[in-house]
Amino acid sequence: MMNYKEIHFEDFIEKQLIDLHGFVKRSNTGDYDPILAIDRQLVHEFVRNTQPDSIKKLAEIHGDSAALKFWDRLDVEIEKRGVLDVLRKGIDDHGVHLDLAYFAPQTSHNAEATKLYNSNIFTVIRQVHYSLKNRNSLDMVLFLNGIPIITIELKNQLTGQSVVNSINQYRTDRDPKEKLLKFKRTLVHFGVDTEEAVMTTELKGLKTYFLPFNKGNDESKGNPVNPNGYKTAYIWEDVWSPDSLLELIDEFITLHIEEKEDDRGHKVKEERLIFPRYHQRDAVQRLVADAKENGAGKTYLVQHSAGSGKSNTIAWTAHRLSELHGKTDDLVFNGVIVLTDRRVLDKQLSETVEQFAQVRGVVAHVDSGAELKQALENDEKVIISTLQKFPVISKEIGELPGKKFAVIIDEAHSSQSGESSKHVRDVLSTNNLEDAAREESREPETLEDVLNKEMRSRKVKHPNISYFAFTATPKQKTLEIFGEPQSDGTFKPFSLYSMRQAIEERFILDVLQNYTTYRSYFELLRKFKDRDPEFEKKAAQRLLLGYVDKHQHAIDQKTKAVVEHFHAQVAHLIKGEAKAMLVTKSRLHAVKFKQAFDKYLAESGLSYKALVAFSGTVKDGHLEFTESGMNKFSDKNTAEEFKKRENRFMIVANKFQTGFDQPLLNVMYIDKLLSGVNAVQTLSRLNRIHRYKDEVFVLDFVNETDDIRESFQPYYRTTILSEATDPNILYDLVNEIYEFKAFTTFEVEQFVEQYYKDKSPERINSTLDGIVARIEENLPEEKAEFSGKISDYIRKYAFLSQIITFGDTKLESLYVFLRLLKKKIKLDREELPYEMLESIDFSSYKLVKKSYGDIKLDDGEQVLEPMGAYATQPKLKEFDQLSRILKDVNDKYGTDFSDDDKVIAQNLFKKLKENEKLEGSISNNTRETAQVKFEEVFQRELVKIYKDHFDFYRKITNNNEGRAHLKKRMFDTLYSKKR
Repeated sequence: MMNYKEIHFEDFIEKQLIDLHGFVKRSNTGDYDPILAIDRQLVHEFVRNTQPDSIKKLAEIHGDSAALKFWDRLDVEIEKRGVLDVLRKGIDDHGVHLDLAYFAPQTSHNAEATKLYNSNIFTVIRQVHYSLKNRNSLDMVLFLNGIPIITIELKNQLTGQSVVNSINQYRTDRDPKEKLLKFKRTLVHFGVDTEEAVMTTELKGLKTYFLPFNKGNDESKGNPVNPNGYKTAYIWEDVWSPDSLLELIDEFITLHIEEKEDDRGHKVKEERLIFPRYHQRDAVQRLVADAKENGAGKTYLVQHSAGSGKSNTIAWTAHRLSELHGKTDDLVFNGVIVLTDRRVLDKQLSETVEQFAQVRGVVAHVDSGAELKQALENDEKVIISTLQKFPVISKEIGELPGKKFAVIIDEAHSSQSGESSKHVRDVLSTNNLEDAAREESREPETLEDVLNKEMRSRKVKHPNISYFAFTATPKQKTLEIFGEPQSDGTFKPFSLYSMRQAIEERFILDVLQNYTTYRSYFELLRKFKDRDPEFEKKAAQRLLLGYVDKHQHAIDQKTKAVVEHFHAQVAHLIKGEAKAMLVTKSRLHAVKFKQAFDKYLAESGLSYKALVAFSGTVKDGHLEFTESGMNKFSDKNTAEEFKKRENRFMIVANKFQTGFDQPLLNVMYIDKLLSGVNAVQTLSRLNRIHRYKDEVFVLDFVNETDDIRESFQPYYRTTILSEATDPNILYDLVNEIYEFKAFTTFEVEQFVEQYYKDKSPERINSTLDGIVARIEENLPEEKAEFSGKISDYIRKYAFLSQIITFGDTKLESLYVFLRLLKKKIKLDREELPYEMLESIDFSSYKLVKKSYGDIKLDDGEQVLEPMGAYATQPKLKEFDQLSRILKDVNDKYGTDFSDDDKVIAQNLFKKLKENEKLEGSISNNTRETAQVKFEEVFQRELVKIYKDHFDFYRKITNNNEGRAHLKKRMFDTLYSKKR
């Protein structure tokens, strides 16, 4: 009869380790020393066999006590430095160096290094009694050369237990003060059952945090069915193999040290031992193996969910590629260039790589072309730069014959500084919020966009450069350029860790779980009943919505809603440290909201503070605003200052909207249209985990839930490009462009010949000016459509020429010609009818919750379609009278106040206006004192209309926002007229 007890699961794993990997079985009684927490005999055997001369020297120095002195020295060093550092660097005793492990040599040339590598001894001990206080035991401990590296608790589902029981055992029954279980005395603690695995690098009692260590099952949590045995067999068959364990110690496991401020303001160092998760280790190993096999010249796409540890994966990849030798033992790459705009990764990358390199200065940071050139000439191993420098980098490395490079691209998000965006000017000089929002509404240029352009300028992929693109949200272009072509014509990422799996494994939080949408309701009135001018309908409607949006009352109402929601629902979360982010439409909006927040927080007596984040300078009338000026400290310190307990709100405009990592961020308030990749990257700022953070919240004043769902859906599982872009769409565009008869093929060819032959600026400009004059004269109404076709051709040719070699030189000639012509064509900017605003007035405004709950994503495979044909339709202008435009807007966004309600309200205002005591109070007192009297009179007059106008009374008393707004409008009007 088969026995399903836990002990037989242990028996099986032990036998696998011995039979598959040559582990040596050791005793749990005589071999393990609980006082030193090592296998003393094995340690001595290893150093004696591999370093006999060093052992001899120690014997000469210490005499008969040499062994005891060695144990003491080893114990002190492990206690002080940790097992990881001791295994990597060995120890020194009285000038004698001893290695405690040997790692794989980079090449096969060094026979002695290979011999030493093979001399490592791996052992396993079952039921390890680790304590001198009790008889508690660990199911299994793995040792390297007598030094413990992994503790294991095993569970068998058939006995009714799982990794959950392992977790509870480690948290409640394994004292982290015991020597073997102290932080850094071992490398990792595993909980393993027959189906799943978890791990942690530090035991903290009930605070111990375990991470899943699973392969994933159809892009979700867990592990797939194993036709040959247990689902978790990959743990002992692969991860715990000697080669893997030595690779993990030598190339992966990282001690991260971060300086923080404690509650008393003192600087303290916080250490974290980072053990790679399964998807991180798998991605790095596969990338390195492929580069080793195929050399330089390939492209790779790594689609790992936002917040899933891409920074460490990039650091490990950069380090491994910088030392990688190929099949012939030559270096595969002469250097590794990492493009990133994140200072956090910049610092982290340096620290991680230098840990492995064991020397400082391995990572070079370049900010200029001259620094880059110097770094390349000095054969720097790893070079870090920003996306803005990529054109320079591409040019420099393309001109180095015989040199091969790996270019790693960190996330295709926009720069967190906001300065990479070609659309955001350094100085925004407008006090018009509509223009500010329109000017800054386009998605900022991403690293992906810069890379795509630069690869186009190189014409073809460089055979000496490999590109490694890391992103959570690959665009269609990225998939086609970097993705892996499949036999069915689709393109997939080289490595995947899906958003779905990351959420299910609780490695990130689901940002769509508590999504609330609000809708603004308002009514506008026409001031002059005798005048009803006509305006272009769409432009007028857009202007009216902008008028409401920028109105101080609307900003004040949103500010009030945000602060009150945060105070009541969020502030107490994460042990009272929860933080919020408000995403605004433009930098000018951010300025206005910052002012409103400061005012409201002060008036409410709340201790919270709001910071603002935007790039450059914003002019509002004659006033100028900068981030540092409004925050009262350097903008370089904004992210660090936001960590302080009192700074609860971050008001952002592009900056920090993406690429910003703050685990205490618990709620996001959205006052900006979001779509596609930008929506995913913005909302993903919320998904970072924290020990006390269970859920997150979004309050959205602008977007619809269906639009947000549509944005997230392609990135929930694998993002696949259905097929390659059809190059024939270019020829379709060529025909459509020539149909406008703005120029001839002969003119294009003549222009290009002239352009390349003598590059005479005056002749080139003269030719283009003549064609533009022809367009202005003959195509005034079709100019916008014609310009759209040109833009589409430029965009599509720039992309397709990266992946397809066109034999038709006419396409390239047209591209050169149109790229210059486009700059000359000036489109008429639509002027908004601002004079219309003089004829309208604000009547009422309120925010109403529209929807609440989870936004559910479909579980199916997500497919992006390739670039297709572009259709530009001329915009037909429709004019209408102001009265009807107002009616359309009010019908869509109007409140539930009827005409009768407004008459009642007017009568109520009249009575307040005629009240002599109130008039005297307003005339002779401060605003605050007058407001107290107003509240008293208002409430008394409101009660008087209870019997005759009950419906109106109910609407006012049941609608707190409506009542507050009505009172404010009435008091402001009375006060301003009297004073």
